[in-house]
Amino acid sequence: MSDASSTSLYVVATPIGNLEDLGPRAARLLGEVAVIAAEDTRHTGRLLRHLGLSVPMLSLHEHNEAARVEQLDARLAAGESIALVSDAGTPLISDPGFLLVRELRARGRRIVPVPGACALVAALSAAGLPTDRFTFQGFLPAKGAGRRARLEALAGREETLVFYESPHRIRDTLADLATVLGERRLVLARELTKTFETFLDGSAVELLDRMEADPDQARGEFVAMVAGAPPREEDEASVVEGKALLVALLAEGVGVKQAASVAARVLGGTKKSWYARAQALKDQG
Repeated sequence: MSDASSTSLYVVATPIGNLEDLGPRAARLLGEVAVIAAEDTRHTGRLLRHLGLSVPMLSLHEHNEAARVEQLDARLAAGESIALVSDAGTPLISDPGFLLVRELRARGRRIVPVPGACALVAALSAAGLPTDRFTFQGFLPAKGAGRRARLEALAGREETLVFYESPHRIRDTLADLATVLGERRLVLARELTKTFETFLDGSAVELLDRMEADPDQARGEFVAMVAGAPPREEDEASVVEGKALLVALLAEGVGVKQAASVAARVLGGTKKSWYARAQALKDQG
C-alpha cells in the first residue's frame, strides 16, 4: 500500500540546490498525490519535469494561504491527498504553510512530514559551531533600525544564533552584526549544495573585507551562524541571593526541580545550573 492511499496532507521537503538530495519517498509521493500546493508553481514545475512527472499544481504563498484552506480541506474531505512544497527545503521553515497546517490539523486532518533538505540544519552540521543549543530567527528585519534592535535583544543569548539572509542585504547585516555583537565568530554558509557552495569563517568585519575583495562572495542565499555570548559570571551578591532563595524554598518543602525553576525565573540563569545547586544543598542536609 502506498503512502498516498491514505488521505493526507504531505509536507514534502525538496532540494535546496542539488536535485540528488530528493529522497525516493518524496519523489514517489509527488507523483501519487492528487495535487501539489506549491509556493511557486513555475519553480516546482521544473522539479517535476526533472522527475518526469505531470501532476496538477496550485499556488500557495504568503498572499493567498488563508484563502486556500477551505479549498484544500474540501479536497481532503473528498478523499484526495495533497503535497505541500516550498521553493526549496522544508515547508514552514521561513516558508509558507503554517496557516494551512495549523487549520487542517485543528480540523482533524492527517498531516504527514516527509523529511529532507533544510538549509539551517545543513549549515549547522558543517559550520563547526556548537549545535547542542541554537536559536533560529529566520530572516532579520529588512530595515536597519529593526535589525539592530533584534540583534541587541539576542546579544546575551549563550546559544548559537542562526539567521537566513539574502544577497542584497548581507553586507548591511554583517555591518550590524559587527556593531552589535563585535568580534564574535561568525560562519556564513552560501549557496548550500550548489556548485559554488562556500563556508566563510571569521568575524563580521573580516567577512565584510572578504566580500569587498571578492564581490562574488556576496552572491547567493546565506545562512548566517553566530557564536553565542560567553556565559555570564555571577557576582558574589547574586550567588548569596540565589543560595538564600534555594535554602528558603527547600525548607518550605518545595522540590528540587520546582525550586530550580523558581530561581531561574526570579534571578535568571538556566534551570539546569539552579537544579545542580539545589540538589547540592539538599544533599548537604
